[in-house]
Amino acid sequence: MKIAFATQDLKHVDAHFGWAKNIAVYEISADGYECVEVHEFDGELNEDGNEDKLGPKLEAIADCAILYVAAIGGSGAARVVAKNIHPVKVSTPEPIEDLLVKLRAVLSGTPPPWLRKALRKGQERHFALEEEVGHGG
Repeated sequence: MKIAFATQDLKHVDAHFGWAKNIAVYEISADGYECVEVHEFDGELNEDGNEDKLGPKLEAIADCAILYVAAIGGSGAARVVAKNIHPVKVSTPEPIEDLLVKLRAVLSGTPPPWLRKALRKGQERHFALEEEVGHGG
């Protein structure tokens, strides 16, 4: 499962989704985690109301199940949820590694319903694709 983190320093979840300089993407499982991608953004990131800045970020997290942010606007949150990505807001900057350790522990046990749904994200797409191919001819 892939998890995205909105970050300014690549170490903490410390950025508003729309204003984030970086989106760090990690692959996580019950066995461990690793950083698989870092997307860097520049330009007018802190311009409120500029919906264009969200497009590249939404593209960067398209295959992620969860997005950790310090903050996210209403329209940004709606667009994230529409892509079946679960946004999680942290109240104070938290180290990415601490969040990964906590999440990994939850994955090893009995994940809450929202996390079980997030875990199925990739499987749902795969199944839907097989169904379409099967009915095509």
